[in-house]
Amino acid sequence: MTSSQILAVSGILTGDRSRTRDLISYAVSLAGASGPARFCFIPTAEGDNPLVVKWFEDAFGNDPSVEPSVLTLFTSPNVPDVRKHLLAQDVIWVGGGSVVNLLAVWRAHGLPEILHECWQNGVVMAGQSAGSLCWHLGGPTDSYRDSLDAFSNGLGWLPWSNGVHDDLGDQPRRTAYRQLVASGALPGGYATEDGVGLHYVDGALHEAVSVLPDARAWKVDPDGSGGFRETEIVPRYLVRLP
Repeated sequence: MTSSQILAVSGILTGDRSRTRDLISYAVSLAGASGPARFCFIPTAEGDNPLVVKWFEDAFGNDPSVEPSVLTLFTSPNVPDVRKHLLAQDVIWVGGGSVVNLLAVWRAHGLPEILHECWQNGVVMAGQSAGSLCWHLGGPTDSYRDSLDAFSNGLGWLPWSNGVHDDLGDQPRRTAYRQLVASGALPGGYATEDGVGLHYVDGALHEAVSVLPDARAWKVDPDGSGGFRETEIVPRYLVRLP
């Protein structure tokens, strides 16, 4: 039986941002492809920004371990049959940006149903930031304004909330996520610091991995008395790839 896998990542926003690529490469490895993995990047959350597309093409265009492609939706899909293209992939990576806009555009194009079919058929689903949050029920987001609000309209394939960039210095994401869980605005879930990925197999958390040695993940739940409780998850460290 084919496993359904998701790697939900907090990309690195400060310091050595190049190590996010190691997390992407780890997602590719989860497919276990016998040859070059068919690997599609979906940059909807940044409005299919050409600079982001160029970054992906520069990073993976000459990588012998993958057969890369990009699915853009603005102003219309760049492939003639979106379903056929995505079902042919081994790995799909969703970029960061606005999770609110990401889900709105996806729903307009029928992508949730297509992506769910891919997931059920063994295509590895992965992504960073908005591309992590989207698979869950919701989480804190600054997509609405220059502040953190509860987003609760995720795909919900994973029945928890998700807090990304939990250690980001210029936003109170750690505090905001726990307050939203404590108040009931968000259900309990998992938070990741930058450089950490949550690997789910068949809808359950299998393990956390990290490309930064001191980064952590956290399980955060309401305590039933208007507060929260948290449990530290020490990730398995992924050594830097040559």
